[in-house]
Amino acid sequence: MKPPKCRLKLLAAIAPLALLSACAVGPDYKRPDVEQPAAFKEAAGWKMAQPRDEEIRGNWWEAYNDPLLNQLQEQASTANLSLAQAEAAYRQALAAVQGARSAYFPTVGAEFDVTRSSSATVRNNQVTTNTSTSGARTNHSLSLNASWEPDVWGRVRRSVEASSSSAQASAADLQNVRLSMQTALAQDYFQLRALDSQQQLLDRTLRDYERSLKLTQNQYAAGVVARANVVQAQTQLKNAQTQALDIGVQRAQLEHAIALLVGKAPASFSIAPSPLSANVPDIPVALPSSLLERRPDIAAAERRVAAANAEIGVAKAAYFPALGLSANGGYQSNTMSNLLSLPNRFWSIGPSLALTLLDGGARRAQTDQAIAAYDQNVAIYRQTVLTGFQEVEDNLAALRILEQEAQTQDEAVQLARQSVAIATNQYKAGVVSYLEVITAQTTALNSEINAVNILNRRLAASVLLIKALGGGWHVPGADTPGVETTDAAPLALDEPSGGHDEHR
Repeated sequence: MKPPKCRLKLLAAIAPLALLSACAVGPDYKRPDVEQPAAFKEAAGWKMAQPRDEEIRGNWWEAYNDPLLNQLQEQASTANLSLAQAEAAYRQALAAVQGARSAYFPTVGAEFDVTRSSSATVRNNQVTTNTSTSGARTNHSLSLNASWEPDVWGRVRRSVEASSSSAQASAADLQNVRLSMQTALAQDYFQLRALDSQQQLLDRTLRDYERSLKLTQNQYAAGVVARANVVQAQTQLKNAQTQALDIGVQRAQLEHAIALLVGKAPASFSIAPSPLSANVPDIPVALPSSLLERRPDIAAAERRVAAANAEIGVAKAAYFPALGLSANGGYQSNTMSNLLSLPNRFWSIGPSLALTLLDGGARRAQTDQAIAAYDQNVAIYRQTVLTGFQEVEDNLAALRILEQEAQTQDEAVQLARQSVAIATNQYKAGVVSYLEVITAQTTALNSEINAVNILNRRLAASVLLIKALGGGWHVPGADTPGVETTDAAPLALDEPSGGHDEHR
């Protein structure tokens, strides 16, 4: 059975459009190359996690073995308002993808009109308007119209590519906000616990100072020491009390900051005091190349390069003629009763071709603007990669050096405690003045506070290193709902750079 001739003619007309729509003007995306070292300089001699694992997965904060931190992170993941903003922005980006895809399909509309009009009559070279009821006419119209612009030059395809890449960038932005929120919460939590440890040290020191003051007062009453020793002991006690009170200000502010991160009002949120007891975990550090596949900010920057590249194709498509197909049909009558009768039917169908011949350089300016935006995003991408390398190196160095500091500081704490014991015994025996005791006690307190601060700095550096390595995040794109990926994988690095000269 042979197909009808009209169907063959229709297929013959559509086939060239289908072939043309498979093309797209503008440069195909090629990922910019980036300079990357073979290994991190500060990772030499780095202690790897056991068993060795080249990736951090899932809830990375669980490595610190703190149940309350785990609970706070879970609360923040559902109630943090910055995260809610980023999630809403991601949904907007997904909706923009759907909006761009809609241009692939024809637009169909329906219209119903009722108009009443009168006509003018020319008599004796004078125009008069017939306003009588019998001279007025009522017209009813019911029509259905459709229009479609085939994507001959790939303008729609490039627009979809741009919006899809932007949506992938938005997904990475969402994960970057999540990771930043998680690291900020962990840092604030450890800082708060460090203040609790300092408060515990000061409370213990205050009890020691009170006993020293009592001893000095008894010795003064017995005529063994001078009044100056009592004043010195009182001054030392008051200074320590002031220092303890000042910690309360910092702790309250940190508690309020944590409340904001978990989406609660500070007035209804509190954390019971507890000393810092977390240990610095062993963090797996892979090759620098894997960093580009794990950091959400790098992924977002790379996807914006892809979006900017597609926008060049959109701008260049304006140089070519726009082909449109439209159809219109319906019924028109001056009476409603016989509107849908066959004699009142009308229809029209046909193509249109429009080309801008002169625009004063507007299209050239738009193309130059798109190329400049691409070059800007390439520079941002490369800068983001270099910043990522720097942050890893910074925190690797910080952890290595702070570990050495912690060892020497622990030794200093032990020596300071021995010095206090010796000075106190010598003072009781009347061998040294009370100033020696004050000096030894002050040195011991400062040494123990420094030890706590070093531990807090080590924990903060470990958190920042996990963030610099991308946390437990993985590359978005293939598993991002509603977003189609480009032909190239999101973060491969083995392709040459697509520079701006090629785009011109």
